[in-house]
Amino acid sequence: MDIDRARTFLAIVHTGSFLRAAERLHVTQTTVSARIRTLEDELGRRLFVRNRNGARLTAAGSEFERFAQMFVQVWEGARQQLAVPSGRDGVVSLGAELSLWSPLLVEWMAEMRRRQPRLAVRAHVGIPDRLIEDLRTGALDVALLYAPQLLPGFKVELLREEHLVLVRAVGRNDEPAPSEDYIYVDWGAAFSAQHGAHSPAFGEPGTYVGFGPLGLAYLLKVGGSGYFRRGMVAPLINAGQLELVENAPRFTYPAYAVYPEDVDQRPQIGAALSVLRKVLADDAAQASAAKRSTPR
Repeated sequence: MDIDRARTFLAIVHTGSFLRAAERLHVTQTTVSARIRTLEDELGRRLFVRNRNGARLTAAGSEFERFAQMFVQVWEGARQQLAVPSGRDGVVSLGAELSLWSPLLVEWMAEMRRRQPRLAVRAHVGIPDRLIEDLRTGALDVALLYAPQLLPGFKVELLREEHLVLVRAVGRNDEPAPSEDYIYVDWGAAFSAQHGAHSPAFGEPGTYVGFGPLGLAYLLKVGGSGYFRRGMVAPLINAGQLELVENAPRFTYPAYAVYPEDVDQRPQIGAALSVLRKVLADDAAQASAAKRSTPR
């Protein structure tokens, strides 16, 4: 089976449309249709039912999905393994959402360098849909995601139950920041829904930001208040640059790792996950120690 046909099949499954699959693969819709038609002829079964709303899998298509996924993953794994840099035993590809790369992905990469120096690391930061697609095709081994969808052939592991907390710049206002100084950071659909229930308490935001680190840098420069991950702002709170807004609601922001189910057969991925869990355990121990040493 041609690898491009398998990739095309999975792109349609993920996007739900021949047209959107063509856009994602940067080919024409005619090319997508031709690849699927050839694939269906080879298999002797119809894989999709097309309608005005897009395309849905037939029973045969649903059965074929896991085989197409395995085929593409094996191909991608072989391609990466053949490109292992000299002096290294293997390659592991790690990815994270924009809102989760700092500091977790950075700490993970640094610890991988210390604990697994024979493994080459490829790191990616991107939007959830792109990371999920890369997991499906094997271009990515592990992804750190906020609200992952369930994928056949993959495990979803809760890493930490972090919280989004309201902070404000110190030394600019003695009272909670007025509405024009409230910076709204887009932390995703779940946060938007929870935040909306409390919106009267914040007023109308004067600034909207789609990337947490950008919002934090802006807040530190001009003042005001906004919601950020507790782990991200903890050092700034300890340094006296920010303070928690008392009695403000907090919102959950869990982080998950998504990786293939057959991780036991992939030593590089297993090693990377072991390092990740060690990083999380060390962070939890440090946080617990800091909490115990904080004067009451």
